[in-house]
Amino acid sequence: MRAEVKVFGALVPFFALATALYAWFTDPLEWVGVIGLLLTMLFTAFIAFYLWVTGRKTDARPEDDLQGEIADLSGDYGHFAPYSWWPLWLGLSVAVVALGLAVGWWLLICAVPFLLISILGWTFEFFRGAKAV
Repeated sequence: MRAEVKVFGALVPFFALATALYAWFTDPLEWVGVIGLLLTMLFTAFIAFYLWVTGRKTDARPEDDLQGEIADLSGDYGHFAPYSWWPLWLGLSVAVVALGLAVGWWLLICAVPFLLISILGWTFEFFRGAKAV
């Protein structure tokens, strides 16, 4: 995870400089922007620290080896679903919930059960057989 740590680590001084320049050139001082940039710098530092700690605890990945070959990356990358209808239903449910917030509470109340069903359906779509819910 060396590359990720370097990217996020390089962003920390960038956001520190951007915060200082923003605070210097705004007249009168706009605290919302300064605090937003400071929080961006802080969150970027948190991510860099987390990736650094995680990278020290895990084995080196093939892409971290400078002498590595492309063939070192061969193999399984994980389990991916070939297709799923649940993202469609989740997207439609979220759209109707947002519409319910804009139009009226009655629509929101009608849409929340569909939202919960689609979240549970997508979460448990691979639980079959003995592990079925």
